[in-house]
Amino acid sequence: MPPGEYGMLGEWEKEGDHDIMMDFLLPTGIFLKFPVSRNDTIGAIKKMVWRNASSEPLYGALSDADAYVFTCINSTAEREELEDETRRLCDVRLFMSVLRLVAREGDRVEKLTNTQISLLIGKGLHEFDTQKNHEVNEFRAKMRSFCEEKAQDRQRLPWYQWMEYSFSCDLEPCVSLPEPGGNKTKGTKKIFVNVKFEASDESFMLQQEPQDLPVILMRSALKKKATVFRSVRQEKPEDYTLQVNGRWEFIYGKYPLCQFKYIFSCLRGGQTPHLTMVHHSTVVKYQEEQGCLGSQVSKSRSLSKPPPLPVKKLVVQAGLFHGSELLCKVVTSCEVNVCSEPLWDKKLVFDISVSDLPRMSRLCFALYAVIEKAKKPRSTKKKNKKADCPLAWVNTMVFDYKDQLKTGEFLLSTWPSVPDDKGDLLNPMGTVEKNPNVDSAAGLLIRFPNIRPHPLYYPHFDKVHLLLHTLDNKNYTEFFEDEKELLWKLRGVVRERYPESLSKLLLITKWNKHEDVAQMVAFLQKWPDLPALHALELLDYSFPDPMVRSFTIRCLRKLRDEELLQYLLQLVQVLKYESYLDCDLATFLLERALSNKRIGHFLFWHLRSEMHVSSVSLRFGLILEAYCRGNIYHIKNLWKQNEALNKMKALNDFVKSGWQKTSRQQMTDDMKLCIKQEAYMEALSYLLSPLNPSIMLSEICADRCKFMDSKMKPLWLMYKNKWVQGDAVGIIFKNGDDLRQDMLTLQMIQLMEILWKKEGLDLRDKLDQAIEEFTLSCAGYCVATYVLGIGDRHNDNIMIKETGQLFHIDFGHFLGNFKSKFGINRERVPFILTYDFVHVIQQGRTNNSEKFERFRECCEQAYKILCRNGTLFVNLFAMMKAAGLPELSSFKDIQYLKDSLALGKSEEEALKNFKVKFNEALRESWKTKVNWMMHSLAKDSRL
Repeated sequence: MPPGEYGMLGEWEKEGDHDIMMDFLLPTGIFLKFPVSRNDTIGAIKKMVWRNASSEPLYGALSDADAYVFTCINSTAEREELEDETRRLCDVRLFMSVLRLVAREGDRVEKLTNTQISLLIGKGLHEFDTQKNHEVNEFRAKMRSFCEEKAQDRQRLPWYQWMEYSFSCDLEPCVSLPEPGGNKTKGTKKIFVNVKFEASDESFMLQQEPQDLPVILMRSALKKKATVFRSVRQEKPEDYTLQVNGRWEFIYGKYPLCQFKYIFSCLRGGQTPHLTMVHHSTVVKYQEEQGCLGSQVSKSRSLSKPPPLPVKKLVVQAGLFHGSELLCKVVTSCEVNVCSEPLWDKKLVFDISVSDLPRMSRLCFALYAVIEKAKKPRSTKKKNKKADCPLAWVNTMVFDYKDQLKTGEFLLSTWPSVPDDKGDLLNPMGTVEKNPNVDSAAGLLIRFPNIRPHPLYYPHFDKVHLLLHTLDNKNYTEFFEDEKELLWKLRGVVRERYPESLSKLLLITKWNKHEDVAQMVAFLQKWPDLPALHALELLDYSFPDPMVRSFTIRCLRKLRDEELLQYLLQLVQVLKYESYLDCDLATFLLERALSNKRIGHFLFWHLRSEMHVSSVSLRFGLILEAYCRGNIYHIKNLWKQNEALNKMKALNDFVKSGWQKTSRQQMTDDMKLCIKQEAYMEALSYLLSPLNPSIMLSEICADRCKFMDSKMKPLWLMYKNKWVQGDAVGIIFKNGDDLRQDMLTLQMIQLMEILWKKEGLDLRDKLDQAIEEFTLSCAGYCVATYVLGIGDRHNDNIMIKETGQLFHIDFGHFLGNFKSKFGINRERVPFILTYDFVHVIQQGRTNNSEKFERFRECCEQAYKILCRNGTLFVNLFAMMKAAGLPELSSFKDIQYLKDSLALGKSEEEALKNFKVKFNEALRESWKTKVNWMMHSLAKDSRL
């Protein structure tokens, strides 16, 4: 084999169905060797082994085939038992072409479940066991018990309540109805709905009022059925539910028909909704099927060698933090010479009493090198100056997860420092997890002193409450500056009249003074619940106290499921700020995910998408394991989606590696042939869309698939679906770009749309004609792109549907991070509003100012609504700092958003500023056209 290549990993990257020569070791000591297809399942291979073994010695000593399981060395060089025998050999990705047959031991169902969870989450569960960490073990046991209990409770629900978990209603935020044809009249027209019964091909066209509840539609359907088939059997509409044809989406509950997104979108597009009447006995079978499946169900090392830098001395800096607040002066070790195992042997003393340490104190370390700056030619008279070169950092909690003050030695494997323009060596915002890549990380050995002969615990709230009654009348305001003193004095008034200002009060609280902490904790017990708008802010790393975070989760429990889904992306990110595995936020997310499968779907993928990040893989992996154990049936759907995504990635890699070597047409044909392979057809067909679990992706249409011309060669995949109007569903798969920023931008635009609709401003309705659709959608994007500071706007990423609706794609730059070329800013307008757009808005007439003024009014109204909700947008962006997006890493990056939303200014001032920007965009639109022309020329030259 070529130098540097080991094992069979290259074999699994190949395409096609070809044979692989395999070695088989039997428990009788017999050795077999024969070829098998790379697309054979493990179960089929076991049958071949049994067939070949029947002519070998000692065959009679073998038990039944089910008593054995294959073991192998997998692609991560670990031993793996292949309990799931439906997997194909090519998906197992063996490291060596050897399979060993061993006797099964232990609970087969449990081992199979563990294997499936490990492969699904991208981390072996055995890695949690090998941690030998009490906190990990206790968290796993607690969450497993919690999640499995939730699963049992779910199976005991009546069928109609179980529906709310499995198929939560997808609703519009308002019920204003767009009428086909676009004429809004005082009397709303009736709507036509096509309804059929399951197991029947005949359907009925029914006419209903838009405000009718689903039960009224079902009563009409039953009445029509009885009339047509002359049935005498009385059926109750309460025994049925309505399913959207071709989707796992249901219409039920006490909502008007026109509020369901599916029906709303059909009416907006002038289409007829198609529904199926499903009897509750069918739903009960789904429930029982899931219930049956659910019921089955550290080595030592030496410190790393110092980095190869031209350094003379090494120094350790340490600081005590509570959130973002430095509790006392930073302390620094002495300088030591660079060697393989530098030894400081120095006591670091902090200027704070142990009794005043906040519960969530974290000790932050930074390792840096002292290097000598080279002399400059013109500075010969000056002495050399020392410069600090950051090398590594690591954080640890002062109290452990059981509230006990840490004592004894701890070996902390550090994280590499990334120098930035802030000049900060310490990283209090960073994780408290140790770097799992111990072989490549510098290790820092520290020792916490024994303060007392017995363990010290941080006092619980009940003890703090008793402490309040023993305090004298000492004036605590002496600990605060003048501007903070008054606010602290008036904290009772703040609670009664300005409860949303809790964050300001928390920031001035002296968390290193137990008296103040006791009073703040007592206040929190009686603090009124905050709306999500203000509560979300308290999940930032500046507010680490467990009582504060517990209060925040108490507030968030009132969120409806659709609201929680709006903020789920941010809630997953702020999990990174939690200091311990067992926290209220993790429990809250698991509880809601196990009560609504749609939330569970997106929680899974938000967590799974970052499992490659070392600093969160342990925490996210444990939460994923807990979720899977609480919903064993969901593993089946998630597994299928994961398998499809892996095949899409392989297909995309195949296209990217070969498209320059052949013609586009030939590459497209090769791609279609690849899809038509059995392994690809099976993996890519019959799954629920990861983007929307209500959408069924049936059989993939290989002949209609293609790839796109942009750099990453995104795949354009088409699926048959006989129930969907238009007869096809398409998805785009892109691999190689970080799309999290696009995801955040789309989330914000969706939130803007919801806020606009709640105030009666629908900027997507289809009204009189496509021009009106263009006008309103253009207004929405003008405001959205200005507020979010979206850059790189050119004619390739502004789209228009056949209906006239305008929309943007590709959000690689936001918050005012605009592109430049040769030092010239390419985006010299606040948002895109060309005269071409104005020409369409004015219906092609230059004197049609009435239409344009209406467009301007829509923009101004949309902007004012966003300004009223400015704090919500700022808080959501602030929570995303933990994601590590290049254009969103500090509070400075959010300043653009604060300015564009005119936070702190009156509505009149904000609107005045927006009008200036609006006129600027219109006046300078010629610059946009020039930029677009240059972009087109550059694109043509690349082609």
